[in-house]
Amino acid sequence: MAASRDKYSVLLPTYNERDNLPLIVWLLVRSFEERASFHDSLRPCGNDFEIIVIDDGSPDGTQEIAEQLVKIYGSDKILLRPRAEKLGLGTAYIHGMKHATGNFIIIMDADLSHHPKFIPEFIRKQKEGNFDIVSGTRYKGNGGVHGWDVKRKIISRGANFLTQVLLRPGASDLTGSFRLYRRAVLQKLIERCVSKGYVFQMEMIVRARQLGYSIGEVPISFVDRVYGESKLGGNEIVSFLQGLLTLFATT
Repeated sequence: MAASRDKYSVLLPTYNERDNLPLIVWLLVRSFEERASFHDSLRPCGNDFEIIVIDDGSPDGTQEIAEQLVKIYGSDKILLRPRAEKLGLGTAYIHGMKHATGNFIIIMDADLSHHPKFIPEFIRKQKEGNFDIVSGTRYKGNGGVHGWDVKRKIISRGANFLTQVLLRPGASDLTGSFRLYRRAVLQKLIERCVSKGYVFQMEMIVRARQLGYSIGEVPISFVDRVYGESKLGGNEIVSFLQGLLTLFATT
């Protein structure tokens, strides 16, 4: 009897990432192909992947770059599924999942802050523990953050500390957005989540614990974006605090 074949769908929401998209896609393709080459026992699923680019009407030409990447790598590997305007991270994942064919979904940022070299570790961790979710963590083991000033690090650490104290989620990094999910698990969590923006990732983990899903963690190095502008500002910080208090009151 043939072994079941896992397929990994990478969801890449983009907004003004024309400089970063070609490199992140190249790194993703290389990561999956190297896994297929060097791990023979995993060969049946090693290179079975697709990258779904969900562009929210970027004015900088991100969509045109994505169209070129489809020509280079093939429409079976790169799927461009744009939207007319910026509608939020949660709805981007919902939109991407409608077009995904993998039984595992990987979510990550397209700005090179998440290196695809960690994906084989995510996959290995998932298989070892049969986890429903594997989350990248900056706050455990040899994980860390590079390229942030002291103020940004304090904000991040403070946000994570507050979430640990108030929500006790059983995971060390709630605000990160580099994760691997079983498709069915992600579908159910998205249906239950009501948050938007940066709070969305946090609520996903809180809801996962409520529903009894298992969560594994892999230490990652987070690197601040090289090209483009950070999307974290004062409004996002206020929204995060409001969302945190709402979760505390309702979960």
